[in-house]
Amino acid sequence: MAIFGSTLFQVSGHFMLSPLMILKLEKAEVSTTVAGMFAATTWLGIFLITPFASTISHRVGRLNSLWTASVTPLLTTLGFLLTDNLVIWFLLQLAASMAAGMRWVVTEAYLAELAPPEKLGLFVGTYATMLGLTYVIGPALLAWIGIEGHKALWVVIALIASGLVWTLWVPRLKAENTHTASIGLQGLKQVLRAHPVIMLAGFVGGFFELGLSSILPLVGRHLDMGESSSALLVSVSGLGATMLGIPSGLLADRFTNPVRGRHTMMVVLALSLVLSATLALALAHSPDLVWPIAFVWGGAGGTLYTITMTDIASREKGIALVNGTSLLVLSYTLGGLGASSAGAALLDVSQTSGFPLLLIAVALTGLLAIQKARKNLSL
Repeated sequence: MAIFGSTLFQVSGHFMLSPLMILKLEKAEVSTTVAGMFAATTWLGIFLITPFASTISHRVGRLNSLWTASVTPLLTTLGFLLTDNLVIWFLLQLAASMAAGMRWVVTEAYLAELAPPEKLGLFVGTYATMLGLTYVIGPALLAWIGIEGHKALWVVIALIASGLVWTLWVPRLKAENTHTASIGLQGLKQVLRAHPVIMLAGFVGGFFELGLSSILPLVGRHLDMGESSSALLVSVSGLGATMLGIPSGLLADRFTNPVRGRHTMMVVLALSLVLSATLALALAHSPDLVWPIAFVWGGAGGTLYTITMTDIASREKGIALVNGTSLLVLSYTLGGLGASSAGAALLDVSQTSGFPLLLIAVALTGLLAIQKARKNLSL
């Protein structure tokens, strides 16, 4: 429970802080380009820290890493109160994002290590559902409080501080067996050789859940939808990921052959992404299809990440598990960056064919790779 409570409060604070600072920049009449760069700093920080998460975790211990990742955003948010210097804001955001990336990796590895083996899928699925709720809680609090003055920043500080208090009850893990696992970049290479499908599954999940959710409002506008309806597409995508987390985790725990069962689920999820991407070819003529398609993209993409995390957690422990989680987070982030950049560009160039064909290519590549990995399980 301590892991869940700590993450719920801290990540809700993060998803309240990010749009708050963007809106403050917009109010200060900073250019859209600079505001976009500030938003991208979040993913840059995660991308920079993830390859070294296992090294840091090995050197200082996972509980100390979690403490560092909990204290850092509290200090950086206090920094936003003390200065309006844009350069310092960028540095504070980068530090907070690196802490968020470290928390992401360590928390998921921690949770997987503490979960009973027979309930691993349920624990990971519940965690995914809880994360989906933070996407709602943070922005909803911001919409209620508003951005005037420093009130919203103090609420963010209160949320992060509450998460820090919950961290007091997180137990220290037993000494880790690290003699078979490398750390840092070498550790990532080691886990990639052992489980090559992780990176591709993570990329596909991040592409459809994280990346496409960021450009769904643009998709809506290209379909001549209103601003409110276009923004609501993001909520529909998030709803899919939130609703499917716990049921998919429960299902993953029920298989007689759990490894093969999880890979079967991954194949089904990838296939649903191929079908929904193919259906996107008809959006120009049937724009209402975008609602169920957005639900599938968020739900199947997020669940693909959840099941892949469950699979790697069932196979690895200690630093090897941190390596596997790091690789999954890294590939998920890369997928999100790829969808938001290439997808947005193709929307402008070729909305009716180029954009859907990109989605089909990514989903089909993932499907073929996962199906091949599933077949290899029986060899």
